[in-house]
Amino acid sequence: MINIENSSILVVDDDHDIVNAIAALLSREGYTIYKAYNGLEAMDVLVQNDVQLILIDVMMPKLDGLSAMMKIRATKNIPIIVLSAKSEDSDKILGLSMGADDYITKPYNPMELVARVQSNLRRYLTLGAAEGLRKENTIRLGGLVLDKEGKQLSVDGSPVKLTATEYRITELLMENAGRIFSAEEIYSRVWNEDSFSVENTVMVHIRHIREKIEINPGDPRYLKVVWGIGYKMEKQ
Repeated sequence: MINIENSSILVVDDDHDIVNAIAALLSREGYTIYKAYNGLEAMDVLVQNDVQLILIDVMMPKLDGLSAMMKIRATKNIPIIVLSAKSEDSDKILGLSMGADDYITKPYNPMELVARVQSNLRRYLTLGAAEGLRKENTIRLGGLVLDKEGKQLSVDGSPVKLTATEYRITELLMENAGRIFSAEEIYSRVWNEDSFSVENTVMVHIRHIREKIEINPGDPRYLKVVWGIGYKMEKQ
């Protein structure tokens, strides 16, 4: 059994008081904490250390959080939680569409922050755990091949980089090809949390997956929307 409390977390914010407060909070939970105060420092920390999760602010000097996240996503699929004072739905959707796995608004509830960190770490570190999964290590749907052991998706033989959340959604839908899942069910099964007003969150991740696996995302072959009901991976 994986012990998520042994994980290392990078906290990135230009407000030193916020970084120190979060570091103290998560240190009490047993996590190893690294600190950075802008996007460039965050990139340096990631080069030099093994990190399992990132908490990152949006508005920072030198390299902002969204730009840093895009650079990180080019090579890493570790969970990224955006921590921002921007609370509009459009801000959340932008953060999720650029690679975030989760979004927490400031001022944050300390208990909620800890719970979301635990949830994202558990999902990332136990990716492909036994619940409801088939025994085979490979799932094939047309040109899609999901290697569950290697946690890798390929499309027509070419590997595709997925974030931890995108992988989990893809795995769920490919495991149950042809079955329609509502946004609420996808959220509860992938995020392991109760769902409430989650349509936008799920929709952004679905769109991101489509852009990576479909030749024409506007006319998808695999990942279909069933309007008013939910999403499914089409049987091939």
